Amino acid sequence: MKRKAFTMKLIAGFEEEYKKRHDEIWPELSQSLKEAGIHDYSIYLDEESLTLFAVQKVDDHYDGNQLASHPVVRRWWDYMADIMETNPDNSPVTKALQEVFHID
Repeated sequence: MKRKAFTMKLIAGFEEEYKKRHDEIWPELSQSLKEAGIHDYSIYLDEESLTLFAVQKVDDHYDGNQLASHPVVRRWWDYMADIMETNPDNSPVTKALQEVFHID
């Protein structure tokens, strides 16, 4: 299992809405993430910069490209596009982070 971390960016004024939408995450989206090999997924918000910091554990077989084409993931991206920075296909703009330290 590997760990992945990345950032995304929230649009100002949508902090509560972002949390609300994730508190009500669609069961079919949660299931799709698990089936793709994502576990222990957390997102944190830096309220000053509106940067979202995500960290997840992924199985060795995890394929992000395959997940990105899943219909429920595409619908979620469309649903979230009005409150965060997105690419032209409504996927969130992400910046991968390099792990420089870890301790269990």
